[in-house]
Amino acid sequence: MANEACPCPCDIGDKIEYGAKGQEVQIEHIKAYVSKPHSSTDKAVIVVQDIFGWQLPNTRFMADLLTAHGYITICPDFFVGQEPWKPSNDRSTFTEWLQTRQATKVEKEINVVLKYLKEQCHVKKIGVIGFCWGGVVTHHLMLKYPELKAGVSFYGIIRDVEDRYNLLNPTLFIFAEMDHVIPLEQVSLLEEKLKVHSKVDFQVKVFPKQTHGFVHRKNEDINPEDKPFIEEARKNMLEWLHKYIN
Repeated sequence: MANEACPCPCDIGDKIEYGAKGQEVQIEHIKAYVSKPHSSTDKAVIVVQDIFGWQLPNTRFMADLLTAHGYITICPDFFVGQEPWKPSNDRSTFTEWLQTRQATKVEKEINVVLKYLKEQCHVKKIGVIGFCWGGVVTHHLMLKYPELKAGVSFYGIIRDVEDRYNLLNPTLFIFAEMDHVIPLEQVSLLEEKLKVHSKVDFQVKVFPKQTHGFVHRKNEDINPEDKPFIEEARKNMLEWLHKYIN
């Protein structure tokens, strides 16, 4: 997400040069990237974009990574045709831009995606992961959709809604120690409140020396010192999904 001091933190990081393995489809009023494993499965993961949109190669790389582990993955255009944020945009306009793309106003699109997965892909078990803006979406969905089996929120957190701790689904929250947008005090508060209010399994994990976006916006070949943390976070994601989508 963002604040006035650092309105576009996802600018920090590398853009992966990646050729996606899935395909783009039209689902009612939205487009989506869909990737399917070679063998049939009734398990799927919804992958929610960051502010750079559903076509970002980094996000599609993560979707295909999940597909390689046996999941149907779908990355919908949650901006519904609106332009994603661009690094060249005027940062002073970010708050205004974000108001037209609210992470807690995605029910219409989620319902379309769930219907597609169930009716067209014959999916019975569904999880969600999301990055930055998508991490906030994931947190929101874990509070609203009991049919979802699990969620993994990467450096995303709902901060402006009081009722945000009563999770309905097992949720893994992954944060970065050096994230100037999500201070560690807010992470600690989240964990403290979840211990009181959440009746389902959850985990809050902070990775040392990492910055916002490290799991999908840092390239371990360029930043070798970050490689162990990137790999561990991705492994944690897979283990969490495997544990609860079974």
